Amino acid sequence: MELLANVTSTIPTFLLNSIPGLEAVRAWISIPFCCLYAVALSGNSIILFVIITQQGLHEPMYYFLSMLSASDLGLTLSTMPTTLGILWMDAHEISLDTCIIQMFFLHGFTFMESGVLVAMAFDRYVAICDPLRYTTVLTNSRIIQMGLLISLRSVVLIVPLLLLLKPLHFCRMNVLSHSYCYHPDVIKLACSDIRANSIFGLIDLILTTGIDTPCIVLSYILIIHSVLGIASTEERHKVFGTCVSHIGAVAIFYIPMMSLSLLYRYGRPAPKVVHSVMANVYLLLPPVLNPIIYSVKTKQIRKAMLSLLITK
Repeated sequence: MELLANVTSTIPTFLLNSIPGLEAVRAWISIPFCCLYAVALSGNSIILFVIITQQGLHEPMYYFLSMLSASDLGLTLSTMPTTLGILWMDAHEISLDTCIIQMFFLHGFTFMESGVLVAMAFDRYVAICDPLRYTTVLTNSRIIQMGLLISLRSVVLIVPLLLLLKPLHFCRMNVLSHSYCYHPDVIKLACSDIRANSIFGLIDLILTTGIDTPCIVLSYILIIHSVLGIASTEERHKVFGTCVSHIGAVAIFYIPMMSLSLLYRYGRPAPKVVHSVMANVYLLLPPVLNPIIYSVKTKQIRKAMLSLLITK
């Protein structure tokens, strides 16, 4: 027994959770989850395929949209195996190493999506406030550099955060709150000092959301200031119309994320089912809704999709 305890403390195992209180109907719950995952995977894959194959969509705005779709696909695929594993096969156990791998992709793609939304805000700012320089500012090489910088930032921020998990000691029942590994959820189960983990988590939050959100807000303040200078009301609506999809993508990404963060800090008395639902909404909503928003609101994407379907 002592040897087993030592092995358990050396190689900790965590138990993932589905929606608390609804374990008896998990087979039925799997149906809407499967539908949402199918919509997310098919929608983002179609947008990626359309942008890659349609020559008319080889423009900066659509390159950034393809990056957003790629991030959404990564985000969906990082949680789908464990979520459906619980709902289909009642597979709750996950090792620390597997947990760390999942967190690398989950948090990494979250950081990437945040960075891509900033790049898209910059794209709209240049297109509206300085249209004559649009093609010279957002060249293909510069877009590639921005994409690489967004990816590099994600890796640089996430790797130290996850390496700090390895030395932690877990000495009690390691039951997680969600159907996937979420960094704040994992570190709160540790029996050792987690101050370094908390500090690095805060640094990552500041260097992502803390920088990205003000940049997006500033971009739209400048865009609104520029649009208000346009005399024609019809022209104003037309210019604002080009921003609607991006504003929707920003809202469905940041609002659930901030709500979940506030719930973790101040909503502990809230029922566990609320935490679980919010956690799933936070990760499933953007990948599901982004393709729908862009296919409905962006005429070029919609036309390209229709032409693809008609051709097929």
